[in-house]
Amino acid sequence: MSYKILLLEDDPNLGMIVQEHLQMNGCDVRLCVNGQEGFALYKKKSFDLCLVDVMMPKMDGFTFARQVREINENIPLIFLTAKSLKEDKIEGFKIGCDDYITKPFSVEELLLRIQAVLKRTGGSNNQELTCFEIGLYTFDSNRQILKSKKAEYNLTSKESELLRLLCLNQNKTLSRNIALRNVWEDESYFSGRSMDVFISRLRKYLKDDPHIEIVNVHGKGFKLVVGS
Repeated sequence: MSYKILLLEDDPNLGMIVQEHLQMNGCDVRLCVNGQEGFALYKKKSFDLCLVDVMMPKMDGFTFARQVREINENIPLIFLTAKSLKEDKIEGFKIGCDDYITKPFSVEELLLRIQAVLKRTGGSNNQELTCFEIGLYTFDSNRQILKSKKAEYNLTSKESELLRLLCLNQNKTLSRNIALRNVWEDESYFSGRSMDVFISRLRKYLKDDPHIEIVNVHGKGFKLVVGS
């Protein structure tokens, strides 16, 4: 196993045990103690799979999963939970989790579950999630660099996060509310005006390719349209 895994677990002892065992099996594991911290890290880094405790402070696992699914429909999610209620499992699968493991569990079982999910889903392709071809441009969201043969731009964090969301939804409408919630963490009028300014900046960076356009979808959001 050689995967990048985001682990969300508010129990420090269990979190460290799971992290250490996964690292012993070759995984690169980042541990967060609540959904809010985990989601902030998820937006900055790329991962192959998320292991998510359901009951956490600040943001529970279901809320975390819903917000992740708004950005990426494909990344595998496994819920870790002390709950075995049928209703909770149904809720997890409705959100789009790939598996559900009830505490207490053995690390050996967890490893097998991870391997099975990644084999079934094909894993998460990090290049697709962090590096993009946009017409004549290449965009590396980790390094926050957008470049073509003519120019290279070092993007700000918000510019990079917004462009990444547009790329993940290329030729599809990106909801204003989803973009505001994920980049600005706020859906206020002033944040909306700020986002409009950032959209204008991205349009200027991409202006050298006439086949690229960021269009306004009235009443809904924006769409990154890339023609041939």
